[in-house]
Amino acid sequence: MRKIDEIIVHCSATREGQDINAKTIRQWHLDRGWKDIGYHYVILLDGTIEKGREDKNEGAHTLGHNHSSIGICYSGGLDKDGKTPKDTRTEKQEESLISLLLSLKKEHKEAIVYGHRDFSNKACPSFDATSEYKWISNGYCKDTQEEI
Repeated sequence: MRKIDEIIVHCSATREGQDINAKTIRQWHLDRGWKDIGYHYVILLDGTIEKGREDKNEGAHTLGHNHSSIGICYSGGLDKDGKTPKDTRTEKQEESLISLLLSLKKEHKEAIVYGHRDFSNKACPSFDATSEYKWISNGYCKDTQEEI
């Protein structure tokens, strides 16, 4: 089993309201010559969590960090103009992302949650995931401060 030190949150860099699924992203990545989708999970607008790569397999989502990370991508990340970065997460996406992060943190106790932008000169995931999910990285429930 790979040692996971980082859980890295991404966006699909698609327009607000445009639902992109794992099958579509997989095809984009295959068209680029990759061997599979780069992410381990994709979160749709309705909060559905789709599986991308198997967790046991190294991802292809963050240069220099793929060997020790899990990549999660939510559908969205751009304003309706298709150019301007924007936190477009729906309430259901936010709920699913927290649920997935908590589940992964329980499995990978040492993992820290980051946004792709912490490792690249990009806006992705169009919000500060590192700050927003620091409570998960620290291993405590947000409201109760109990250990995860």
